[in-house]
Amino acid sequence: MANNISKEALKAINKKTGKSITEGAVKKLASTVKPSTMQNEAQLRQLIKQVSAMAKVPVSEDTVQDIVSAVKKSGLNPNSMESLMKMMMKK
Repeated sequence: MANNISKEALKAINKKTGKSITEGAVKKLASTVKPSTMQNEAQLRQLIKQVSAMAKVPVSEDTVQDIVSAVKKSGLNPNSMESLMKMMMKK
């Protein structure tokens, strides 16, 4: 992951959630993500739940399943946390 989180992505996250999530918090979480995370459903589900907890926004099991399916279908670059965040913001 790039050292700088896109200011636009962070602004979109904060606007969408109505919360103030810091760049440091996103970087800390992102540092735990490996390319294999996007390929492993259990790890991907855990990441979604961590993001949900960080944003203090509940995510239903149906939404988690939708995100998992979208990641698998998208061919998302597993090295791009920003792409994942943008995709999740569309849900």
